[in-house]
Amino acid sequence: MKFLSLLDMQRLWLRAFRRADVPLAYTEGFSPGPRFSFAAAMPVGVTGEAELMDVYLTRRMAPFFFSRAVNRSLPQGVAVTHAEEVDAGLPSLQALMRSAEYRVTVETAQSRDQVEDAVRRLLAQSSLPWEQKREGSVRRYDMRPLIEDIRVEEVANARAVLFMRLRMDMSGAGRAEQVTAALGFAELPLAVHRLRLLLAKPVELLAARHAAPMPSAPRADGGTDAPRHDDVGADPRVRPDVRGVSDAT
Repeated sequence: MKFLSLLDMQRLWLRAFRRADVPLAYTEGFSPGPRFSFAAAMPVGVTGEAELMDVYLTRRMAPFFFSRAVNRSLPQGVAVTHAEEVDAGLPSLQALMRSAEYRVTVETAQSRDQVEDAVRRLLAQSSLPWEQKREGSVRRYDMRPLIEDIRVEEVANARAVLFMRLRMDMSGAGRAEQVTAALGFAELPLAVHRLRLLLAKPVELLAARHAAPMPSAPRADGGTDAPRHDDVGADPRVRPDVRGVSDAT
């Protein structure tokens, strides 16, 4: 599962919902699409244990029966661990996203003191100019505001294990492999595991919306036809917690 793309994961979940006979809602229009969306898209190569998603249904379904039916249709390594019905008028998970926590393993010949010193020096910087090359273009930005915290958990056997909390909202998202590069590690991480997603409280977001309109959640970020946070359709919405999305098998 680790190397599945976002499109592959969307297909996996859509097949599971269909096999489980879940009354999945679809968008209206010329080309209807299933109404479910991930809180945050899982990058290829990253594993996770506490992913979140919104699922809109055409009729109510008890969360217990929803979880049981879907789990019977999911492949090994992916499971719904919890589900609850939420008000359809609440902001979407995409709109509530604020940051994500990771456990990152890198190869290194440095001592723990050297790794901790590199972390301290990075966190002490007020800005961190960065360039990202993609498809022939170069994007320049300040990566420092995307880094909320880094801690060294372990350094042993030529490997370092780092805890990272990186910002992830509609204004930008930190990437673990870019942070390790900024710390001076020459190679890509051996493993990046997402521990949990941190959300804003819906009441805080609703207050902010009254103060200043927020941009719509980007459609391509995290789900098939992801609903806007101000989508107040009548379809009931189930919010499952997912373990093992893109998990290594």
